[in-house]
Amino acid sequence: MLTIKFKRQGKKHQASYRVIVSEKGKKLSGRFLDDLGFYNPHTKESSLKEEKIKYWMEKGAQPTDTLFNLLVKKGLISEGKKRVVVSVSKTLKKKEVKKEDKKEEEKAVETVAEAV
Repeated sequence: MLTIKFKRQGKKHQASYRVIVSEKGKKLSGRFLDDLGFYNPHTKESSLKEEKIKYWMEKGAQPTDTLFNLLVKKGLISEGKKRVVVSVSKTLKKKEVKKEDKKEEEKAVETVAEAV
């Protein structure tokens, strides 16, 4: 299966990305089929080859979630909404549960105090 994905380039803390087409299981440091442009997240500068992206998507290449969101933002993909990329980690979920437990305890204490 073909995927359209980012290939990281640049120095530490100065990342920029090439947009490439490659096999899904291949390493990013390996060979790729085609170069479709670049994206710099620090300056929000990008140069994407629209015709090549549309060609590869017609051939069945699937963009990654982050790249899909970039293509929607640029107007290259008009179908659907942006995809959720970041998931909530287990530690954040635990913190939320603890906060909810504390709120429930405070409500219980208030109702007991009102009853007395």
